[in-house]
Amino acid sequence: MKKTFYFIRHGQTDLNLRGIVQGRGVNSPLNEMGIKQADAFYETYKDIPFDKVYTSTLLRTHQTVQRFVEAGIPTEQLEGLDEISWGIYEGKEQDETIMAGFKDLVNQWRNNELDVAVENGESPNTLVKRQQEAIQHMLAQPGEDLLLVCLHGRALRILLCHLTEMAVCQMDDFPHTNTALYIVEYNDGKFQIVDHYNTVHLESLASN
Repeated sequence: MKKTFYFIRHGQTDLNLRGIVQGRGVNSPLNEMGIKQADAFYETYKDIPFDKVYTSTLLRTHQTVQRFVEAGIPTEQLEGLDEISWGIYEGKEQDETIMAGFKDLVNQWRNNELDVAVENGESPNTLVKRQQEAIQHMLAQPGEDLLLVCLHGRALRILLCHLTEMAVCQMDDFPHTNTALYIVEYNDGKFQIVDHYNTVHLESLASN
């Protein structure tokens, strides 16, 4: 069995711009730039014959791939694709206290302490578990060989690690920006990244 996944991060939101923490518990819409990014991605990839579009349960992913869905591609949302929960940090501005907390958290994750979480939030290992359920669901669907999957920044980096058998503590080795694309092929039980951090569709926006 072979499947090809086009994994993208959602478009920009105002909370991205303002440095507000938005994880699984904050359901913010795309802003004007986010919509332009989504449109640019659609115009670049609209001729790819996707069999299915998968998103998280959060609005910003739905809006990012909306034009593909409007074009008639079946869609499904999976909780396993939701962003990591940032617990008590959700919806708060990244002030000095929260930034220090994030730095400490990320350092622990880099040290392979992957059960550590923000208070009331999720650890990387918790996220991996629900991501694996989502991936198994997608792999099990017959006739879905070419998939567009829209999710979130931290979630995408963690997903790319365990799919490609990298240690999850190396998650920050994967760059990400809004609507950046990673193409991953699944073949004979193995995942391989065949296009790494593709942002070609964003070049027209940078020149405006």
